[in-house]
Amino acid sequence: MSISLEKPLRRRLPLWPIPLLWTLALGLWGLSRQHSVWRDEAATWQVARRSVGDIWHMLGQVDAVHGLYYLLMHALFEWFGPSTTTLRLPSVLAMAVAAACVAVIGRRLAGTWAGLAGGLAFGLLPAVQSYLQEGRPYALIAAGAGISTLLLVTVLQGRGRAVHWAAYGGTVAVCGLLNWLSLLILPAHLATLLWTRAPRRTWMRWAVAATVALVAVLPLILFSRRQSAQVSWIPPLTWHMMIGPAILLAIGGLGALLDRPRAGRLSVAAVGLPLLAVPQLGLLGLSLVQPLFLDRYVLFSMLGLALLIGTALGTAVRAAGPRFPRASAWLVPVTVAVAVVALLPQSTAKRSPASRVDDVMAVAADVRRLKQSGDAVVFIPAARRDTALVCPDDFAGLRDVALAESPVASGTLKGKEAGPARIRGAMLAQRRILLVTDVPSVARPVSAERDRMKTAVLKEHFKVVADIQVRGRRVTAYERRGTANADE
Repeated sequence: MSISLEKPLRRRLPLWPIPLLWTLALGLWGLSRQHSVWRDEAATWQVARRSVGDIWHMLGQVDAVHGLYYLLMHALFEWFGPSTTTLRLPSVLAMAVAAACVAVIGRRLAGTWAGLAGGLAFGLLPAVQSYLQEGRPYALIAAGAGISTLLLVTVLQGRGRAVHWAAYGGTVAVCGLLNWLSLLILPAHLATLLWTRAPRRTWMRWAVAATVALVAVLPLILFSRRQSAQVSWIPPLTWHMMIGPAILLAIGGLGALLDRPRAGRLSVAAVGLPLLAVPQLGLLGLSLVQPLFLDRYVLFSMLGLALLIGTALGTAVRAAGPRFPRASAWLVPVTVAVAVVALLPQSTAKRSPASRVDDVMAVAADVRRLKQSGDAVVFIPAARRDTALVCPDDFAGLRDVALAESPVASGTLKGKEAGPARIRGAMLAQRRILLVTDVPSVARPVSAERDRMKTAVLKEHFKVVADIQVRGRRVTAYERRGTANADE
């Protein structure tokens, strides 16, 4: 009976466009987030607007791990202009491709309903919705993981040729160049090969493709390790941080059990469970050596979770089919509709500016309203200069009195500031200063000597005349307390 249910779906149209268009629609919904851009996306925005030579210069100092992504976004900004659509649309398209891959893999291994359910479920996963509209490389990596996993399934089904292995190695390499932690997909695929007892010939070809990908990414791994200070802010692993992965693994494990996994059989469990579990556990293991655990680094593992959710629903359809043939055909659509309604508050929240820790554009508009001729501006910490880099027109006419070398010239994201004594002298020479910083609820304690000095000068020699807090950022206008001590 379940076969008869699947045939009409196959006759009407191919399966993969349905989750592709579904995820695309989810991604286009509220794409601009009310024209807001948060600090991580601001890094993409300001680097993408530099020349190729300037980007290359910066990668030698910082953020080499995202070099390929920055170059891609630079090309898109050159072709289509900088905008929130250009910033985020690549991620939307990539997630749509990943959802299509889930659908194709699920259909091949567990039937039409499993493929359809998995593909639709992928776009609804909270982690996927968080990065569906993100101007960062994680969605592109998810697409690459979906493509490489589909290629692996193709060869394990006996339909692979040399071109498939070449495409597999190339896709894994590109993902590694977007973020080398994506190479955790290789041990996940290794577990699938072990589970399915792949023939020796397949093992050899996989080893060659995986080695080629590793060799291609190895220079980036070695070089980016010199820039490990960039991730020094990631907190050490705690038991609390393991709750999320534990829940995901429990859900995935239940889906795998419903698939009735058996050693030596290519199944959704054999593909999806390693894809979900191995990257999560691998990143946890790496974090014991150096804190690295951020869910976005293994976002691609959600492909495995979606596959397992899909096979669970497909199993339910098959179980209900003999007794309730008509009702069983509605099981997947109704479940998806219920999930949409249940997740609607969260989905709406993720498409609002408040879903991110800050908004660099909102505070830039306030700077434009507050600034006066001859004003200076300072940033605490220096990384908050990103708002001026994303919205330079709003800061036109303001003197950045702490800046000694611009971000472009210094090959950095935030520029190089002068020494504390020089900054103090420059600040004391001003009549009005605008301070751009974080709101108290998200601000970290001031620790850098320069920032402590900036705070002390403003407190001792200036008075607040305006203060605006908006979407995680704060701009405060200060005026000098008279003319005394002006030459201190």
